[in-house]
Amino acid sequence: MNLINFINAFFSDSAHWTGYDGIPTRVGEHIQYTLQALVLAAAIGLPVGLVTGHTGRGGNALSLIATAGRALPTFGLLVLMTLMLGFGLVNVMIPLVVLAVPPILVTTYEAMRSVDPSPVDAARGMGMSEAQVLFQVELPAALPLILSGLRSAAIQIVSTATIAAYVSLGGLGRYIVDGLYQRNYEKVVGGATLVAGLALVTLALFWAVYRTAVSRGVRGSG
Repeated sequence: MNLINFINAFFSDSAHWTGYDGIPTRVGEHIQYTLQALVLAAAIGLPVGLVTGHTGRGGNALSLIATAGRALPTFGLLVLMTLMLGFGLVNVMIPLVVLAVPPILVTTYEAMRSVDPSPVDAARGMGMSEAQVLFQVELPAALPLILSGLRSAAIQIVSTATIAAYVSLGGLGRYIVDGLYQRNYEKVVGGATLVAGLALVTLALFWAVYRTAVSRGVRGSG
């Protein structure tokens, strides 16, 4: 069977659309893992990136942290967390968050540093507080690049959340892991196709957020 036949056989099988192992259930689990990891990574990366970018301090430290985070093998970290914490969602979230923080952190910092200093200086000259300068002047201008960092992190999480299946959790990785074990390549290809499709949906959602949240003036100047 070729790739197209595998995909067609997987999605045309009614057994794959119902029950605890059905596509809707597995997609829902995968989305849950992705959202949880992305929210945690954003809660860490965005505030640090915004503050350090606003002050202009800590750029070298952020680069070192980001490099270290990117160098850590996600699957190796999953194995280590499983040995330390046992089976569970926490030991999946840690590698996913470690994977997602660097692009959010570095991109947010760079976005803040790339803001034109003229309106920032003008805002300070008008007596605006540092918090007002940050949220009312710098953040709107930096938003396109910040969203690109979040998008990159989200895509990486969607693609990597399949590791949850290796510690007996769900998600789309369940099809890949179980399919390999059973030598059911129809299931493997189907699971991989779903992951790719979810990544494309994620790209579309971020495009919609970009069009909605970023003002025309900023989009036109980007």
